[in-house]
Amino acid sequence: MSTASRTSASGQAGPVVAVLGTGTMGDAMARNIAAAGLGLRAWNRARDAAEPLADVGAAVCDTPAEACRGADVVLTALANETVVADVMDRARDGLDGHPVWVQTCTVSPDGGRRLAEQADRLDVDYVEAPLLGTKEPAVAGTLTVLAASPRKEARDEVRPVLDAVGSRTVWLDEVGQPSSLKLAYNAWVLTTVEGIAESLTLADTLGVDPHLVIDVIEGSGLNSTYVQSKGPKMLDDDLDTPSFPLEAAAKDAGLITDTARAAGLRLGIAEVVRERLDLAADDGLGRADVAATYRTSRRATS
Repeated sequence: MSTASRTSASGQAGPVVAVLGTGTMGDAMARNIAAAGLGLRAWNRARDAAEPLADVGAAVCDTPAEACRGADVVLTALANETVVADVMDRARDGLDGHPVWVQTCTVSPDGGRRLAEQADRLDVDYVEAPLLGTKEPAVAGTLTVLAASPRKEARDEVRPVLDAVGSRTVWLDEVGQPSSLKLAYNAWVLTTVEGIAESLTLADTLGVDPHLVIDVIEGSGLNSTYVQSKGPKMLDDDLDTPSFPLEAAAKDAGLITDTARAAGLRLGIAEVVRERLDLAADDGLGRADVAATYRTSRRATS
């Protein structure tokens, strides 16, 4: 029976949602789920990160299995495929109600398919649902969700949850396609960040005020809100509060290039961006914003 049309286990209309992982994105989505009037259960590896959700009515749980018990939808907002798979295995004993699993972490297309196979073993329905957007749209509930499920009926069952966390859901035909589209999107995002950093560095090195780069882009057909957001933060060195952590960007850059290589494709720009982000992470900038790649030296060494 569709969770969109039934009364949840808590006696309220609409699904009860278990959010596993309450970092930056998970916390924001959990708060919007609660604000939409849906039942909320929450778990995080470090419990103190989930505790504030009690203020919006969440049942904060000690284990993934406890959080999933009685839930109609399980939403994972975790770091990578390995962590997601491990946490869902730990949730096994709480999945007797056969909830729909909404997996939002950025993984490779093969990773998405592996997690779908895990869902089959756990006897739960699977929705692959990577997100377009960072902290600010997550807080505002304006994320774009890229989604696919082996079972078409799952669309209606998770609609109240996806509507709570995002302003747009793009449904694709097969599992693996949302992750492919997310990697293509992130290739553009990361290329843009590195491009801004290099343009500002070049202007400064050549003796031109780098603020003028932002100014002339603003008046051109190539302007974007992303340029106008990240560029000034680079120049002001306002990079320590991340909307998209550099370590997560480095992980995604690795997924992009590895997936492209596996498909027989060599991406020139993306390969360089991966090197830059890895270097910045090695310099201790992993927990800063992705735009902190600007802090990494671009001076020639030979």
